[in-house]
Amino acid sequence: MSSLSIRFIDSLASITPPLWNSLAPNQPFLSHAFLHGLHTTGCAATQTGWTPRYATAWRGDTLVGAMPLYLKAHSYGEYVFDWSWADAYRRYGRSYYPKLLAAVPFTPVTGPRLLSSDASVRRSLLAAALALMESRSASSLHILFPEEAQLDECRAAGMMMRDSVQFHWTNAGYRDFADFLAGMSHDKRKRIKQERRKLAEADVTLRRETGASIRADDLRYFFRCYTRTYREHYSTPYLTFEFFEHLAESMPENILLVIAERHGKRIAAALDVYGGDTLWGRYWGATEPVSGLHFEACYYQAIEFCIERGLRLFEGGAQGTHKLARGLLPVATHSAHVIADPQFAAAIADFVSHERVEIGSTIDELERASPFREETRTGSRDE
Repeated sequence: MSSLSIRFIDSLASITPPLWNSLAPNQPFLSHAFLHGLHTTGCAATQTGWTPRYATAWRGDTLVGAMPLYLKAHSYGEYVFDWSWADAYRRYGRSYYPKLLAAVPFTPVTGPRLLSSDASVRRSLLAAALALMESRSASSLHILFPEEAQLDECRAAGMMMRDSVQFHWTNAGYRDFADFLAGMSHDKRKRIKQERRKLAEADVTLRRETGASIRADDLRYFFRCYTRTYREHYSTPYLTFEFFEHLAESMPENILLVIAERHGKRIAAALDVYGGDTLWGRYWGATEPVSGLHFEACYYQAIEFCIERGLRLFEGGAQGTHKLARGLLPVATHSAHVIADPQFAAAIADFVSHERVEIGSTIDELERASPFREETRTGSRDE
């Protein structure tokens, strides 16, 4: 067997999509199309503060592993917030940036970050990232939303663990949306039915488009909604129309577009991504305010889609306790961190330890507010 070599690259252009995709099958956000598209459309590039430094592992000329890695000049687009850490560095006359980040830009979804089926390759990739942190005088290394199976490898490398909360829906083998509602408490079930009925009475209809059925004008309308949402929150959108156009062209089999209409006029849109057994809720916006429309377009349509397709999991994204009443339950997500400076590392480790207790208490409290009836929480549903 050839010896293992690690190479850092700043583009995926030299690696063919099938070769790259073989490292993380059924992971659309780690696909060549998604990641390379972020770079070629300028969304995640050096000029926007994301400098790719992908770690790749080779045996001879064969790619056997990789790690999506970036030198970051800020902490935007990460969804694991370390602004207070950067501020502490600044207060002591130190620079927190650049830092190293292993993540999918602008995408808080759980998945592998050390892309190899070989444990020794994964360890080598992580060791190479830590060595790069030191050689580039980066303040830290952060691995965001790694899957559970890779947490122990991060711990073994001396990384500290940090927890956060998301809301996920799990398919318990539901026959249809009514079957899903049957497992909820009377009040929660009644509320969702009322929300859906009011939309119907307001002559709001929704359609779901996938693959080749996604029309160019619908995609343009979605982007209008997407940018409007950012403007309403006094923010700048991370992603460009060229990027969404690239997704629709290069990975249409992974895109779900929900369009809401009233009196024949489009009024809202949501774009989700799916692959394997999972659907990820991602982007949404509206051009007309209608009560309950956000819940319908972003959650109920996604849940119905999962039931129809037999998908196991719907990840509703970061933040939003309002998701709980719609059947999405709290789950702990994780990140792993190394701080190069020993004194800052000790202080941040203490902060993370206390934060983890608070996150655990929050999840316990949210679980007690579950919208599901007690008997359905254990898997016994009405037949």
